Amino acid sequence: MSIYTQPIMVAFLITIVLSFLLFVPWLIYTYRKYGYLSVSKTIIMWSFIFYFLSALCLVLLPFPETRDTCSLQASDTVHYNLHPFQFVVDILKNSGIVLTDPSTWLYITKQPAFYQAFYNFLLLMPFGVYLCYFLKKREYWKRAFLLSFLLTLFYEVTQFTGIYGIFNCAYRIFDVDDLMLNSVGALLGFFLAPVVWALFPSHEEVAAKAAEMAKKDIVKPLSILLALAIDLFISHFILFIIGAVTGYSGIFEFLVRISLYMLLFGVVPNLTSGATLGMKVMRFTMVSENGKSIVKQSWRRCVAILVVVCTSEIITTIGHIQLDMDSPFYVLQIVITLLAFIANLVLMMVIAIHVIRVIVSGGRHRLYMDHYAGLIATRKK
Repeated sequence: MSIYTQPIMVAFLITIVLSFLLFVPWLIYTYRKYGYLSVSKTIIMWSFIFYFLSALCLVLLPFPETRDTCSLQASDTVHYNLHPFQFVVDILKNSGIVLTDPSTWLYITKQPAFYQAFYNFLLLMPFGVYLCYFLKKREYWKRAFLLSFLLTLFYEVTQFTGIYGIFNCAYRIFDVDDLMLNSVGALLGFFLAPVVWALFPSHEEVAAKAAEMAKKDIVKPLSILLALAIDLFISHFILFIIGAVTGYSGIFEFLVRISLYMLLFGVVPNLTSGATLGMKVMRFTMVSENGKSIVKQSWRRCVAILVVVCTSEIITTIGHIQLDMDSPFYVLQIVITLLAFIANLVLMMVIAIHVIRVIVSGGRHRLYMDHYAGLIATRKK
């Protein structure tokens, strides 16, 4: 079974890596479309990614140890099978199965060719289930069958070409039986899909909830956090570019970072009536809860962010003070370094607990900088 479990484990690891890379873009897309994070759609999408990678790895892995796969094969090796239902012949060959004698039919389960055909039948069945969800209507079964056929054709061509020339000979054959079994399996999955999707909210239910939240002008805390994450990403990306060009470090790097924060969290909101670049992406803005000037409130929010950043930087700088071992203050430096580490850890834990509390509250509590600045999020223009 390792021939199957190993590719699935590889797909699992790849999916985890891709999850970290794609999670924030997916959240942004979901929030922009629905105005809130649809847990059901997120689960469906990530399960689809995992399935698709697993199927691809099952088809392609394990790779040969050398790119010169021709040297591992006889010169007369045939890399294709164009005879339909050859798998039936392989199952019956030397199996002792007599079609007119039902007592011999159990021998089918002892034939390797049966399991290979059965796994090929199951391989794209989940794909049919997902197609039913994405296409939304069972009347599109012909479209689902065509997409399934094209996917399995892609698999077969990829194998036949040695992954498009990476290997000089095919290390698995192009099999017309695989085309049939994969496509029929996907079609069966398409018709069985309603049993699975009955457990999840429909597209209409998700859209209805999105419309209700838009009507009530609800901006979820996670949307605000995503906007903050986008702003921080932009600032650090610019900081990386400047650092790569100038090669600066130390106090100058810190000053540039502070300047970027002031630009993104102070200047930009004043030019856009309360919205940072991240808020623009997430389609909401900040307004004063008590009618005060948005200019003053935005700068208060910027100051609240800078206080935490500067506090963390000061603690880190103190903790990095290095003294010679012969110095009479060396023991004091060790104590200060330890205290700085603890202080930074406590600061991070406080922020983490605060963020979790805000998320769990569902909007009843605000992030500390929004509360301090007297700002509330709105989707109204």
